[in-house]
Amino acid sequence: MSVHDDLTAVQRCLDDLHRSLGRLEHQLGSGGLEIRRVRLDADHLRESVALLGEAAAAPDAPRRPDLVTISDTPYDISLWTDSDDEGLGARDRRAP
Repeated sequence: MSVHDDLTAVQRCLDDLHRSLGRLEHQLGSGGLEIRRVRLDADHLRESVALLGEAAAAPDAPRRPDLVTISDTPYDISLWTDSDDEGLGARDRRAP
């Protein structure tokens, strides 16, 4: 099966789940915390599958952000002139 076919099958299963939850909600009532949680989880699954579908439709889009190269050369020492040592405070003062 292709990715599109698999996503369509998952979407069909989620549609069946949505209908079944509707029937359960009708029988049990919609006021219970449990049915609301299951409904919310099912909605999250629908959103996630929709995002997967969008990602599969755009295969040329980058999968991760571009990496930034950090130089191995040391930083200029003047950057740290007025800095505090974490947890120790400034050099000319005592720690709290």
